[in-house]
Amino acid sequence: MTVGLAPAEVLWRAMAVPRLLDCGMVPSDVAGLRAATDEGVPWDVACAQLAEAQFERADGTSVTAVEALRAGAADLLFAQMAHNFDTARKRELYAAFTAAVGRAGALAGWERVQLPFAGGYLVGWIVRPAAPRGTVILFGGQSGWGAAYLRLADALVARGLTAFLVEGPGQGEPRLASGLYLDVDVRAAYSTFVDHVLARPDLPGPVGLWGNSMGGLYAGTTAASDRRVTAVCINGAPAQPRLLGMRTFDDQAAAMLGTTEPDAIQRNFDRLALRPGDRIESALLVLHGGADPIVSLADQQPFLDAADPDRSTLRIWVDGEHVVTNHAEERNAFVTDWFCERFQR
Repeated sequence: MTVGLAPAEVLWRAMAVPRLLDCGMVPSDVAGLRAATDEGVPWDVACAQLAEAQFERADGTSVTAVEALRAGAADLLFAQMAHNFDTARKRELYAAFTAAVGRAGALAGWERVQLPFAGGYLVGWIVRPAAPRGTVILFGGQSGWGAAYLRLADALVARGLTAFLVEGPGQGEPRLASGLYLDVDVRAAYSTFVDHVLARPDLPGPVGLWGNSMGGLYAGTTAASDRRVTAVCINGAPAQPRLLGMRTFDDQAAAMLGTTEPDAIQRNFDRLALRPGDRIESALLVLHGGADPIVSLADQQPFLDAADPDRSTLRIWVDGEHVVTNHAEERNAFVTDWFCERFQR
């Protein structure tokens, strides 16, 4: 496990174009990042420069400002991803990302939520339609968190569902600012978000979970422990995680736990895994990309085995990359329609 900025081509593999677009980077900034890194500009510097250019546009109308702030926030999201470990530079970039989201949220009417947990805190953004009829708690895994999923929130809100974009233990601000690592009760942490939704009369309707990458594991295990969850989508997650011998994945796993000791990381993965006795009583949707180099269909099969076959759905994109970023629009439409149907039932 290595601390330091990886070469540009390694970062381009870890953060390929479909992923950049999926998490909100605009096409012109993708092209600008390619040109800058080809000229030798460090990845994080290039992303930060692109963000500053977007922020210069944010003094127009409120609509233009929100668009520019979202684009700049996405640039900063990927700037901090260049640093797997919690360096001062990563903290600086993530704080700038959070501030940009806060500025956009103040204009767009998003609500920031901060919840105490295990000596630290959890955070999230609530993005609401005019007349909500259910809430989906949406989260990522090892490197993309919270407002990284604003495009998915757009799809939910367009269909009348509230999106709760959250950051859990070992992720984003809870880790970088409050010192909350992945050694706590993760199922209880995500149930804390469920508690919050169900305690609020302004967030009516059923509650669903949508977990992406390793976040899909947290979604599946939380649904297995919390019967209040009506529907859960697992997108590209291993039921029994392990170190993969891939620098980015293994370094990020170390950062989430706060140790570089491989045995300690694997023991924690074993603790987080779907257990033999777990049952997922809620409706279940598993998404799989046939070209995913990280998670195989066999890695996801235990989730399906733990669910009622009559209430579970498997959707495969044969050429799908990890978490199906290369079919993002179709993926988002399919999943959000699925939540709407399950909530109506």
